[in-house]
Amino acid sequence: MTTFSRLRGTIRHAAPLALIAIVVAGCASGSSPARSGASPAAMSSSMSGMSGMSMAATPNAAAGAAASSEAAAAGGSGTTPVPTQVLGTAVWQGMKITAMAMTPVPFDIYNGTSMQLVKPPKNVSFHLMVLLNDAQTNVVIPYASVWGTIKDGSETPFDESLWPMISRYMGPHYGNDVVLPGSGSYQLSLLISPPVSARHVEYQGVWLKAHTVTFTFTWHQPS
Repeated sequence: MTTFSRLRGTIRHAAPLALIAIVVAGCASGSSPARSGASPAAMSSSMSGMSGMSMAATPNAAAGAAASSEAAAAGGSGTTPVPTQVLGTAVWQGMKITAMAMTPVPFDIYNGTSMQLVKPPKNVSFHLMVLLNDAQTNVVIPYASVWGTIKDGSETPFDESLWPMISRYMGPHYGNDVVLPGSGSYQLSLLISPPVSARHVEYQGVWLKAHTVTFTFTWHQPS
């Protein structure tokens, strides 16, 4: 078997990574300003899919407003808007990892043959969004997988995989809805698995094993 054939087989076995969640309303950030500690950056208003378009770590106000408007047009989520909050950032072998909390909105999961609408659960706290970017160029890094765990002391209110998502306003990212018991201090751990894809040579020696980053954040439940 040729090297190329073996590679195709490897990528074929990684097919579950291709299960994409298409965000109906662009992971709306709500119309409220960012919380203290968040550092919004300008984001290009037009982003290509996973082709490597540069993307900032946080959405700008115009993108958030547009996403909120489209969410309302799509039926909205019926949840209280959540001011965009950066929960933590880290750099792993040149990969910038950014975790954010945003307003939950409905999204669609497409498995290659059918579409399933997912609405935010009752008492949802926020939509957890994780961005993976090249730390030097800010280019999006796709084809990885992310598992999120949130601990509240000895309790674990969230321990789930994050969907690979695409959004008109936020670009490619990983996300899922989170329900927390209330306001307080929490510990978020993200397990980042290596991107499964062919690579140009500048990435041949990095991100070859799973890596965990941990952040402590304070959550104020919207009233």
